[in-house]
Amino acid sequence: MGNDGMKTKPVSEDGSSANRVTKIVNRTYEVPPRNRQGTRTGYTTGSNAAAAAKAATLALFRGEWPDSVTISLPIGETAEMTPVRAELTQDWAFCCMAKDAGDDPDVTHGALICARVHRSDRPGLRLDGGHGVGRVTLPGLGLDVGGPAINPVPRQQILDNVREALREIAPDGEAYLQAHGLEVVIIVPEGEELAQKTLNPRLGIVGGISILGTTGKVFPYSTAAWRASVVQAVEVAAKNSTAKVVMATGGRSERFAMQIFPELPEVAFVELSVFTGDALKTCVSHGVEAAVFVGMMGKMVKTAQGHMTTHVAGNQVDFEFLAQICREVEAPPELVEAASQANTGRHFLELCQDYGFMAPVQRLTDLALQSCQSFVREQGGDLELEVILVDFDGTVLARTKGDKPAYRPAAASPETLVERLSADPAHSYDEEGVMGASRQESVGKQGRVGNRSWAEEMARRKKKL
Repeated sequence: MGNDGMKTKPVSEDGSSANRVTKIVNRTYEVPPRNRQGTRTGYTTGSNAAAAAKAATLALFRGEWPDSVTISLPIGETAEMTPVRAELTQDWAFCCMAKDAGDDPDVTHGALICARVHRSDRPGLRLDGGHGVGRVTLPGLGLDVGGPAINPVPRQQILDNVREALREIAPDGEAYLQAHGLEVVIIVPEGEELAQKTLNPRLGIVGGISILGTTGKVFPYSTAAWRASVVQAVEVAAKNSTAKVVMATGGRSERFAMQIFPELPEVAFVELSVFTGDALKTCVSHGVEAAVFVGMMGKMVKTAQGHMTTHVAGNQVDFEFLAQICREVEAPPELVEAASQANTGRHFLELCQDYGFMAPVQRLTDLALQSCQSFVREQGGDLELEVILVDFDGTVLARTKGDKPAYRPAAASPETLVERLSADPAHSYDEEGVMGASRQESVGKQGRVGNRSWAEEMARRKKKL
């Protein structure tokens, strides 16, 4: 990433050019290009902020910049990083790292992650977010409303690395903070623009990006990180719109869902992607009263089959299952045969439309509702569930709704995802780390179990209902 303006002017705490410049190092900076098929790991915004803060602290006490800095990661490893922008005065030091996210499609890849460390008359060590670091405006994230969007693990990582620098260079080590103070401000010059490409606006984080990183490393195309973003979105929706959470399988489905439920606030809508089960489980644990699942044909078929994770690579559409649905609703034999030979879920829909026989589509939606209801019960929950199948143009093709559950007392406030991962950073990329230890047990119960056929599976569901 290169920008001629940024090569010649340092950036101050408010994002503008600094008034005084005493030293600038490495006026140009680059990060390795991403390989879409690669597996190279990178480092989180939290690690880059920690490296910038540690380098600035060392420079503030030494009067000169280190060529590189070694930081500790939350998972017990270390990493070496090189400052790409630096500015030093007698009272403060400003340092930037260029974030290398490895081969992950991270919107902050190549962005400057900076820290300004300055002396204070107030003893102790304090951390805040400056320009380009978001501010929390909604409850439900496990962060203080009004505070900076710096998650607990990277917050601790930043402070720990500053303390490491003090132990290395301060006259009396970490004890320096007993009589003197340091204030650390994290700055992301492009943060406000980058945040528009993230979920932050939906989560009520305004003005910039979040400083994240439970392990300190970025793992390319991490399913766990993807799932975690869905869980967090449901947590915020639950905290701020408990009456109903609307879960859509994609951006287009979400837009259509907003048209169907115009009375609901934006925070009530969650793009769950392929993680239907994780979203429903979070609804249960966070006391959501009602949930709506809105999707198009492909993911609706997989949900009806009982798959609570609907990634195309993990769970394929079973066309014999679709043919069996056609038989159940007494579809023409020709449609039954055509369904068994369909190419995709979308093709199945087109076949039903061509034959002018839409009963299988409604039956499929009913089965998707049953799958969601069964999964929720396995989690010990009882939600009012609704399932809506939409077409590419937003037309509602089928819709079905379950009964409203009996009165139940309000659930106790559960831990948020941020709080759970903060308690065990080393296992944050395990599925159990994201969804809890019981997730694997419930996953094993989804869809086809053992050698049961789909006819046997559907008979089992009918019996349970």
